[in-house]
Parts: sequence; C-alpha cells; structure tokens
Amino acid sequence: MKLKQSPYILYSDGKGNIFEDTTMHSTGRSGWDAWPIELDEWIELPDGGSLYELPGRRGIGINAKTGDMELCDKGWAVAAFIPPAHTGYYLAAYETMPDAPTLPLFCYTAVGWLDGKFYVPATRIEEDIRQECAGFDDKKVKQGVKQLMEAYPHNRLVQHLADNCALTYHCPAARNYFMGRWECPIPSSPACNANCIGCISFQPEEETIVSTQDRLRFKPTAEEIVEYTVPHLETAPFPIVSFGQGCEGEPLLMWETIRDSIIEIRKHTPKGSININTNGSKPDAVRELCKAGLNSIRVSTNSAQEKFYTPYYRPNNYVFEDIIESLKVVREFGGWTSINYFTFPGMTDSVDEYEALRKLIKETDLQMIQWRNFNIDPDWYLGRLGVTEVGDCLGIKQLQELIREEFPHLKYGYFNPPMERIKGDYTQDFAHY
Repeated sequence: MKLKQSPYILYSDGKGNIFEDTTMHSTGRSGWDAWPIELDEWIELPDGGSLYELPGRRGIGINAKTGDMELCDKGWAVAAFIPPAHTGYYLAAYETMPDAPTLPLFCYTAVGWLDGKFYVPATRIEEDIRQECAGFDDKKVKQGVKQLMEAYPHNRLVQHLADNCALTYHCPAARNYFMGRWECPIPSSPACNANCIGCISFQPEEETIVSTQDRLRFKPTAEEIVEYTVPHLETAPFPIVSFGQGCEGEPLLMWETIRDSIIEIRKHTPKGSININTNGSKPDAVRELCKAGLNSIRVSTNSAQEKFYTPYYRPNNYVFEDIIESLKVVREFGGWTSINYFTFPGMTDSVDEYEALRKLIKETDLQMIQWRNFNIDPDWYLGRLGVTEVGDCLGIKQLQELIREEFPHLKYGYFNPPMERIKGDYTQDFAHY
C-alpha cells in the first residue's frame, strides 16, 4: 500500500537506543548522493530485518517544513538490514565524519519511521520462504544436528556444517539441512583464486574490516560429500545440493573432487538438483562438471562491466571473460544459469551497467538474476574502486522493470530454484514451514 507521506528519519544515541526525528523525512542514497524516495517504493521492514547504528555518520534528511536537505545532528545515522528474499532500492544516506570507523560487511538500506512502523525502500524479489526467520525452529535444528552427527560420526563436512555453520553462525542453509529440507550446502574448498575486497570468509590482518565467518580449513573427500548428500536428495522435499558456500574459497579449485562426487551421487539417486555457486573462473572445469551431471550454476559478480569486476574481485589466473564462458557452457548442456548480482544503488542501476547487463543476458542466454543486497561499507567500496562519479542512474526499481520487460523469460529471485521450479512452474508454492 502506497504511503501518504514519507517516513521520518531515525537516529541513534550511541547507546543502542533509536529515535525518530519528526522534523525530517528520510532520504536514500544512490552512489555518493542523497535523494528523496518515492512513496510507492517504501514497504514495511520485513520480519527478520534489523536496525544498525552507523557510528561516525550523520543522517541526511529532508526538512519537513522547508523541503531542504539537512544533516540530522541529534545522533548517529541508522540503516536497516533487510532479510533474504528482499532487494533494497536505496542505501542509507549520511555524511561520514573524518574519524568514522569502516562499517562491517552487512547491507545498509535506508530506513524510516511512520505511524508506529519501520519502513524501508525495497521489494520482495522472491516468494521462496526458505530463509525466513519464522520458519526456523532452534530445537529442531539442534535435534537434527544430534541425529546427523551420530549418523555420520567421522564426516568432517557434517561436523563443520553443524559446529561452524548451523550452531555458531546460524547459517540459514546449514540450518535447513539439519531440519531435513530444501537446499543442502556443500563447502568444498579452503582456497580461492580471487582476493575480493569484501570477502566474507577471509580478510588480511591489515584490513580495517574482519570477515563475518571462518573459512573451511580442510579439503573434503568425494566420499564425505556423497555420504550425506545422497540421503538428503532422497528424502528432502524439493531437494538441492549446492557446492560453493560463504564459508569457503572457490569450489572450482576442487573441481576434480566435485566431479567425482557428482558421478557417485548420480549412481545412487537421480533426484533433485546439483548446483554450484562459483566465481565462474574455470570454464573448462565447469564443462567437466556438466558432463558429470551438474544441473545449475550461480556465478557471483558485482558488475557486468570488467572495469568494476576486476578491481573488486582481484582475480588470480583468470579474467572476466571466463565467467561469461562458464555461463555459456552450462547453457550448452541445457543447465540452469543465474548470476548472484551484488546490487548497489548508484552502480547497479547506472545507464552503463544497464547496457552491460543487457549484453551479458543476451550473450549467455541467462536464465535468472538473484538480486542480492551488497554487504559492504558503501564509502569503502566506492573508494577502493576509485569511483568518484557514478553517472546517470535509472533507479533499481526502474532497472528491474526495464530488464523484465525486455527479457520476459528471465526469472528474478534470491535463491537457487529446485528442479521442480526449473522444469515445471517456476511460480509454484513449494516451500512450507
């Protein structure tokens, strides 16, 4: 429902308390600049969302009386984390003080307050409910951990998924696995061939940010992979097994092990989808995995333009064109292809990026875009890429509308779809608590 007025700006007192300032309306950030937000772009903060204080930063609002943009000097700026399945249209708008610390690796969506509710400029991009807070039961997760640890007492991967992922970091994918449903994660590589500046599993000690989780520290065997994934494919509703997780490096560096495990998995069961989340750096390896039975691929990228991709990923022994080739290879085998598109207002929706994205979709016959919010400090990211001007922008909302209009076959979402959606009705309601 469209709001009748813009929400009010929020500020924090630095002690964990957040207040609204009814003299100012919220704005949103695109690139380096603050902008008014259209009333039809606001939605209620979804369940599972949370608020962040942004230390060393003053929020930018619109004076409710004069209509001028001003700084809110009552406290620190506030941003929202919007949960999976939602894509933000604007970042939180603020001015950064000289001594402000670098922000951790989370998304920082604009947020406001109106009539007793928090609002964010965002859209629900995915109907799949697989990572919604209401669907998780800690008691069932812990029960599943106990049962599966007993079933696979010597499997290092199951132990890693239990201790590191499900119980320590509350990873939704790992928690779903231990609840016996949907997508099962397969971390497989402790090494990586990229040095992403926003890597969530490894940051050099000299960096001003820290990784949000610990990376896998061993190389699993094909036997370990097969042991717990075959039962999942056989028994889980709408099953997927996915190589390539946030707690590892690049899975294609372990492609021989992955190939052997896929071959063995398919000896035991034809059920479900076998997916890989990857940087797409080794198209020859992707080809071998497709021969073995890989069903789908999700290639991550911050941009469809090489000039922004390379300084962010800082690749070792591969180039941007390799990720395009990997997408083409999977389509050659009739597989499902998607990009994990790190959405950053002011960059993702620039006119140049729009044209580059159109080219990528046409060139690769892309099947899906997963519109993921970019978890990174906006100032830090633009600074590291050397971006001082972002050029003309369409707005994330209009960008999504234009792409959908031109490519009606292209699916929008946030998660890897199961085979039932790929082969059947993509819009079907399949996940249930």
